[in-house]
Amino acid sequence: MTQSNNFIDPAVLATLDNLEMRARVVVEGFIAGLHKSPKRGFSVEFTDYRHYIRGDDMRHVDWKLYGRTDKLYIKQYEDETNVRCYLLLDSSASMSYASPGMMSKLEYGRTLASALAYFIMRQKDAVGLITFDDHIRDYIPARARQLHLIRILRTLNELQAGKTTNIVRPLTELAMSLNSKSLVILISDMLEDEEGTIKALQQLRAMGNEVIVFHVLDDQELNFNFRESTEFVDMESAETHRTSPAAVRNAYLENLNNYLTECRKRCQSSGVDYCLLNTSQPLDKALASYLARRARSA
Repeated sequence: MTQSNNFIDPAVLATLDNLEMRARVVVEGFIAGLHKSPKRGFSVEFTDYRHYIRGDDMRHVDWKLYGRTDKLYIKQYEDETNVRCYLLLDSSASMSYASPGMMSKLEYGRTLASALAYFIMRQKDAVGLITFDDHIRDYIPARARQLHLIRILRTLNELQAGKTTNIVRPLTELAMSLNSKSLVILISDMLEDEEGTIKALQQLRAMGNEVIVFHVLDDQELNFNFRESTEFVDMESAETHRTSPAAVRNAYLENLNNYLTECRKRCQSSGVDYCLLNTSQPLDKALASYLARRARSA
């Protein structure tokens, strides 16, 4: 298998039809990489334990683990939830774009959402799912049960690309429904109402929620490696435009880089974690970003 940083190439990962198996391969490959890495930025004991906090019931300390690590860890149980996490996956028509032989942005996002759900459940945290195009298509509240994970994976497995995009609506409706601080993870190509989207993310953060944005773009969208005269079709409006890539490449890349820089700057200045993902790259970057956010908020 083609690998990068001990992680499976998305093109190889796409050959696994079973979404649960794909999520398991992603997560366990990532965890194995953490164990092998000399740079221990995170503790990987989080899957079954948490660090002892003064006042915890000492009866729940794992003394065998203490003997091996000289650190106090509390055993966690199925009904113990540290955080509520909501995954928001953009399933609009633009997400169905894919370079030849690569995962579409939707398939990449679906795999990422599945891996995150699987990963979060291993931490004994609660996870919910919202899928959307121009309206909310699926809403699954946050739970921390194994059967709940199966429901999320089944929903993701059946998800198809939809219509036009409205990112602000699900973010706003989620903000109105939250009655406790949560972790909100948006997975989207963010190709609609950039200003409104950033403001909605900033509002969620201002309410005290942790927010992560995974900005998913195809390699061709990021690098514009088209060579011959090409007809470009807007996947949501069906508008077409034929041009020579060489004639527009420099202007396109300049506008794109300005846009990405602005997204990153405005998110980070508001405390929103921003992670740009190229669908040709492995998903370990996304999982590392998730863990980094969790480590900072712990």
